[in-house]
Amino acid sequence: MNNSSSVLNGIDTTRVLGNIDGSKNSPTVVIFAGIHGNEIAGVKAAKIVLHKIKENNISFKGNLYVLLGNIKALKNNIRFEDLDLNRIWNKENITANINNDRVNFSELSEQKEIYAKIKSIMQNNNGPFYFIDLHTTSAHSVPFITISDSLNNRRFSRKFPLPVVLGIEEYLDGPLLTFINEFGHIALGFEGGQHHDEGSVANCEAFIWKALVHSKCVSKKNIPDYKKYKNHLANLCCKYDFFEIIYRYALEDGEHFIMNPGFKNFEPVKKHQLLAKSGGLPIIANKNSRIFMPLYQEQGEDGYFLLSKISKFWLNSSIVVRRLKINHFLRLIPGVNKDPDNNYTLIVDPKIAKYMTKEIFHLFGYRKQIFKDDKFHFIKRDRNKTEMI
Repeated sequence: MNNSSSVLNGIDTTRVLGNIDGSKNSPTVVIFAGIHGNEIAGVKAAKIVLHKIKENNISFKGNLYVLLGNIKALKNNIRFEDLDLNRIWNKENITANINNDRVNFSELSEQKEIYAKIKSIMQNNNGPFYFIDLHTTSAHSVPFITISDSLNNRRFSRKFPLPVVLGIEEYLDGPLLTFINEFGHIALGFEGGQHHDEGSVANCEAFIWKALVHSKCVSKKNIPDYKKYKNHLANLCCKYDFFEIIYRYALEDGEHFIMNPGFKNFEPVKKHQLLAKSGGLPIIANKNSRIFMPLYQEQGEDGYFLLSKISKFWLNSSIVVRRLKINHFLRLIPGVNKDPDNNYTLIVDPKIAKYMTKEIFHLFGYRKQIFKDDKFHFIKRDRNKTEMI
């Protein structure tokens, strides 16, 4: 096992915090910690896990890589320096970045290094690959999982006794895991709790151990006190429901936004309930829902999100229609066409789209919606595995 040794202000400054090399054909888990520089719990938890693996000489069947995220921001304990590192991951940005020797923003340099490490890991291993991104929130929260809505992500996320949130890629541009998911790999975000709550470190540690077991990198019988980690997560949440994002309050540049104090993730809110103020004016909930990721820090682009619970009937129905590949019948509808340049995209005439609710496209696995060239583009989340660009 290899551990980084360069440390500044308590933060390791090498990109690879630690790694364990198994065989090329065994499962590979890649953990990202500190993508946001003020979210240190994941870094601490990963270091604890790496130390315990070495200290207890735990037999490892797979490969493990722990990559640090925004190293400069971690040193300064801020979310980011110039750009949010979790909002710049798309093919256009990466292609431009890797071909540019001069970068104007700190996060572009970080992205370039992280991307190179991911490419190297995938070239030297055959998988299957599991990507885990560790985060914390500014609001108090039970731990939860965020995923792009692919069936392989759903299957893996159900192995954890935690709430699962779908659809964040519909409201955010450029998250790291959404980019990785486009190449068919399992990619889960884990939110371990509030930034400064020491319990968040324990939550992240328990999640890492379970991820290593469920990916078959290590047997649970080889982990001392594994039952403790398993029960730790199970005891934190009483409901393991699926939720989807139905609304995002996006902040404008220079907006004076103040979230009402005391909100916790998944807390029910009523229609017309006061949630925040912008420039002294009230912001109210537009429907009965649940609050999600309310902003209680200076940096950030999202004031809050609203969630709704997804019924088991809808979840099961979507599994059936996707496995039977019934989505191909959507192309028979006048005004709905396959993108000639992308097999995972449907191009829909706005006149037709207004008669087809977003939920219909969700059912068939099309989550991301983009409007360009006077047409709606719906992008499918279930993907075959392909080589990363």
